[in-house]
Parts: sequence; structure tokens; C-alpha cells
Amino acid sequence: MPLPAGLPDDAVTPVAHVLYLHGFASSPASSKARRFEEELAVHGVGFSCPDFNQPAFETLTVTRMLADTRRALEAARGRPVAVIGSSLGAFVAVHAAEAAWGRDIDRLILLAPALDFGGNRLRQLGDRGLDEWRASGRLEVFHYGDNLMRHVGFELYEDAARFDAFGVQRVLPTLVYQGRQDESVSADMVSGWAKERRHVTLRLVEDGHQLTASLDQIWTEAEIFLGLRASSEK
Repeated sequence: MPLPAGLPDDAVTPVAHVLYLHGFASSPASSKARRFEEELAVHGVGFSCPDFNQPAFETLTVTRMLADTRRALEAARGRPVAVIGSSLGAFVAVHAAEAAWGRDIDRLILLAPALDFGGNRLRQLGDRGLDEWRASGRLEVFHYGDNLMRHVGFELYEDAARFDAFGVQRVLPTLVYQGRQDESVSADMVSGWAKERRHVTLRLVEDGHQLTASLDQIWTEAEIFLGLRASSEK
């Protein structure tokens, strides 16, 4: 397996802190977040995962998620800092790295990244669905973190539409894992985004949106990418 593109010359230097951004209708207790926290603890690496459901899932916006990310990054006080984003968390991660306050971020790991969350992905509801969401002000969704139905406000759509992950300019070593059987995020969309960025390494795997079957592979490569284990490749 070739090494990820764009790693800095001192990539063997371990990250000081990892910031994990969970996905939409998920939580810091997700299986992927827990796996990374446990693995990083073995290496003595700091870990944090802001809860984007607070103060209320119903008022979720991308702007609020970015504010939470900024506070978590400032609290980490460790350099270098890597950000791992899952699904909507990956969408937030690329915009956090683009922001002036995100300069301590030196690499990204994106898992099933919902990079079109601000546009096409939300339009999958169709005109009627969007009109109904706008009229009622709320959309009912299954919240995987709470294991029950909850609603989210139309402000999420209006706010997300202001952000374009295809327009980000900052060049950072980026490792992306995307399942070919993902029913929530298009593998073709992710491939198109990665193709235009030489600093991005894309791993397409035979898996779904949760990437459950690929977690061992993801951690094996992430451990090298984060500078926590030397690669056998020269």
C-alpha cells in the first residue's frame, strides 16, 4: 500500500493531539470515535471530540459546529494537531482547516466525507421535501447517537448552503476513506473531489457509510499517517 500523498518531511513526528468530529445525528460515543480514542491513548496522544448535539440537536448548524471545533482546537494547545472528521464532521473539518483560526491543523483524515452536504446532498430531499421542511421548520431524522427519532431545524439547510467544500484552497496532507457501497455519500462525488487535489490520498473500500468492516485497515494506516508508527515502505 503506497503511503499517503503530501505528508510533511517530518511525518514520523507524532501528532500531539487528535480532534475527532463526529457525523450528523451521531455523538462522541460512536464506534469510530471510541476506537480512535482507545488507540490513541496507547500512544499517549491527546484526544477530544466535541458533542455537536449540544446545546440542542434541533438547532444544529454548520456555523455552530465550526465554533465548537474552534473552541476544541484552542483547548488542545498541542502542535501538531490532526483532525479526523466523519461524514458531516468531515465537511466541517475541511472548512476548519481553511479558516484562519485553523492553522494549527496540519493534517486531515476524512471518513465517508459528506463534502456536498452544503448543496447536492441536502437537495436529495427533492423540491417537495425541501418545501415541506421550510414550511414546517423541522425535519424528522433518526438520531443514531440517541437511537430515536428527533428533528432538526431548517436553519441547518440554509446555513450549510453557505459552505462549499469544493472551493477550499488550503493544501494539507489528507487521507480519505470512502465505501463503495455507501448509500449516504456518493463515492463518485468523493473521488471527484480527491482527483483535483494532489495532496489527497483516497482509499476506496468495499464497505458502507459506517465503514465498520474497514476500521482495522483505517487504523493501521492512520497510525502511520499520524506519525505514531514507522512505515515499512521506503
